[in-house]
Amino acid sequence: MANIMVRKNATGDYVFYLPKRDIEDNITSIEFDSPEQWGGEIKLANGGIYYIDPMPIPARFPISVRARRVDGVE
Repeated sequence: MANIMVRKNATGDYVFYLPKRDIEDNITSIEFDSPEQWGGEIKLANGGIYYIDPMPIPARFPISVRARRVDGVE
């Protein structure tokens, strides 16, 4: 599992950042994105897929969370 940061850009879209490898990419889809449940499988624009344990949506961004790589490109 890796520590990642998720933030929102100026247009309100989610952005993924993996500091250990200096990878930053837009999140194209997120499995759960409601106030009650946020996270699950996230897909990146580069084809990478990561999994964040679902949680209530954070009160503010950026946040640091643990994510597991599922498949795709880095």
